[in-house]
Amino acid sequence: MALHHAVPGEIVDIRPLGDKLASTVTATLLKSEHLQVFRLILPEGKEFREHTVPGEITVQCLEGIIEFSAGGKTQQLAAGELLYLDGGDPHALKGIEDASVLVTIFLKPKAER
Repeated sequence: MALHHAVPGEIVDIRPLGDKLASTVTATLLKSEHLQVFRLILPEGKEFREHTVPGEITVQCLEGIIEFSAGGKTQQLAAGELLYLDGGDPHALKGIEDASVLVTIFLKPKAER
């Protein structure tokens, strides 16, 4: 079964999951030629080692607290806070509390990558 991705004009619920957080998995909410948006579930203690993405990125914490490392510094990102990075910037994440974050990536056309 194919995963559902939002279509233009469709409303997508990104409210905090609350007690459903522990039973929810990371999911792509929409993907187009130049844009990808997904809700990343990051349980307490879970780490994503340093990596890069090809396009500019925003990470918005919807609930919980994560540790975000980029540009030689580590900082905490809590519910209601947003962080921006240029494409190709190395970064890492770690769940400080059970958290969900909204990640948006601008995907450059292949000729520009």
